[in-house]
Amino acid sequence: MTRPPKLSVAILGSGNIGTDLLIKCLRSPLLRPTLFVGRNLNSAGMAKANGLGVRISDRSIQAFIDEPDICDLVFDATSAQDHQVHAPILRALGKVVIDMTPAKIGTICVPAVNLEEASKADNINMVTCGGQASIPIAHMIGKFSSDLDYIEVVSSIASRSAGPATRLNLDEYIATTERAIMSFSGCRRAKAILILNPATPCIDMQTTVFANIVDPDLPALRKRAEEVVASIQRYVPGYELLVPPQYEHGRLVITIKTRGLGDYLPSYAGNLDIINCAAIAAAESVARISLLKEATHLA
Repeated sequence: MTRPPKLSVAILGSGNIGTDLLIKCLRSPLLRPTLFVGRNLNSAGMAKANGLGVRISDRSIQAFIDEPDICDLVFDATSAQDHQVHAPILRALGKVVIDMTPAKIGTICVPAVNLEEASKADNINMVTCGGQASIPIAHMIGKFSSDLDYIEVVSSIASRSAGPATRLNLDEYIATTERAIMSFSGCRRAKAILILNPATPCIDMQTTVFANIVDPDLPALRKRAEEVVASIQRYVPGYELLVPPQYEHGRLVITIKTRGLGDYLPSYAGNLDIINCAAIAAAESVARISLLKEATHLA
């Protein structure tokens, strides 16, 4: 039997996010990594990619300018500031881009909510780890209220799981997460908080969503929350409902825990997994669309 064709992908950024993405791409039945790009051939990510037999380059965005046919899709796992530079270059080269940074350029994608629609964009933004954890819950809450005033999201992650780019982008993280929460939930105000917890042993990622809501149907909310969690578990196996919907003094509270697959960093790095698993789901959706178009054209 012949193997199904795969979409050729490249990863720009050799830090924790990019390296973990590479391992997940290699496991995907629909994606074929053709290039792993960074700036330092001696970095840990470059060494890992080289050991996995994937071609590497230290020429950053220039690698795609020099060899435009190297891939069809690029994961940009650099920084929000760098993506501002990379996006127009990659668009001119005709690449589909999955933006792992909070740059606020492309179409926001949260697979449990809008995968099919977002997969048609040429620049797909994966928001943030806290956004991926909270937005499906915020979207659900919005469906239960026609007048939602305020949502607050507090994510706590292990300090060791936050690489240099994550720390550099904290302001962008907050702004992008808040904007996405308001967009998907319909609430008028939102606040996002990220805590880098230095505890040893490292903590698992936890995300708590608070919402000001009037007289919610709590049994229906709890049932729907379980359904939302189950839908996310299809692409993020470690996503778990830790505290089901609770309501007191006009405030709804829901807490999620996320554990990683341990592909690159240990399993406490659920923040790495939730955004990367979401990105893989988006890339595989793009691959299905691309392969269907190709099959239709050949027919």
